[in-house]
Amino acid sequence: MTDSLSAVAPGDSVPAPRDKPLLAVLRGERRPVPPLWLMRQAGRYLPEYRALRAEKGGFLALATDPAAAAEVTIQPIRRFGFDGAILFSDILMVPWALGQDLSFGVGEGPRLEPPLVDHALTALDRVPERLEPVYETVRQVAAMLPPETSFLGFAGSPWTVATYMVAGKGSKDQGETRRFAYRDPQAFGAIIDAIARMTIDYLVAQADAGVEAVQLFDSWAGSLSPAQFERWVIAPNAAIVAGLRARRPDLTIIGFPKGAGGKLPAYARETGVDALGLDETVDPAWAHAMLPEGMPVQGNLDPLALIAGGEELDRAIDRITGVLADRPHVFNLGHGILPDTPISHVERLIARVRRTA
Repeated sequence: MTDSLSAVAPGDSVPAPRDKPLLAVLRGERRPVPPLWLMRQAGRYLPEYRALRAEKGGFLALATDPAAAAEVTIQPIRRFGFDGAILFSDILMVPWALGQDLSFGVGEGPRLEPPLVDHALTALDRVPERLEPVYETVRQVAAMLPPETSFLGFAGSPWTVATYMVAGKGSKDQGETRRFAYRDPQAFGAIIDAIARMTIDYLVAQADAGVEAVQLFDSWAGSLSPAQFERWVIAPNAAIVAGLRARRPDLTIIGFPKGAGGKLPAYARETGVDALGLDETVDPAWAHAMLPEGMPVQGNLDPLALIAGGEELDRAIDRITGVLADRPHVFNLGHGILPDTPISHVERLIARVRRTA
């Protein structure tokens, strides 16, 4: 695969990690201009992505083709020069490796078979080799990135991944999984533990292949009561962080419990993550006041403000950067970029954050 970005040639000087703005801030350094990347920055708002996905014929075929997935990962770096590249993959790779069948139907979202609400986890045959294409993607991207660009891997957090494994699909309120967790906490705990163990192995292997930091996505953390949040979000994420620390102590970890709201300070204190992602519903001024002093935060522009553009976008950017100026801050969205986002608005965002416009 050819690429306009230059790979690092043998003998070239590679910057130390702290020379990379994104990695430096995630490790606690304040910068006058925050580094920038966007969740789902490699995706459907880019015409080059849509063309490649159409060529491959579907999401799973694209995500398991290392050359194609590496190209998708690089596309937003080539176009926008973000400070971080995030691996192109999916949070459901872990249940696929745990033995469920994974498919992506057109207009239906992901499906996992068999759903664990009706089947036992122990009946699944694990297939960890299904993750090998992901590691090869990481190796290819790591060889292609500009030396100043940080490389992020990721995984879904156990609660969010379990909601798909139990129901076999996504849902608006995760009701089926919440009922399962109340009805049979022992069986549900076994699912959570299996996800956590596989996730540790998965992220260690990503780090071995070349990622420098990882993000734990808990997209459905906001659907739980405080006690259930402690049990199914904080505890398993803390176990993953501890497992990663034991095996790769230098790996930087971002936690993103979307919808956690007032439970964010507890998550920040108790999980051990290095940095915390804020979704768009969190007041950054409140977060700055309530979170541990000096803890890096990431976020949290509303993806719809990016679609709106114009002066409203400028004001939203300025408020976030102003409020968080005294804390290590990575500028990002509060959730993933939406497919109908105009590219010109992304360009305006970058210019505004980097103070070139």
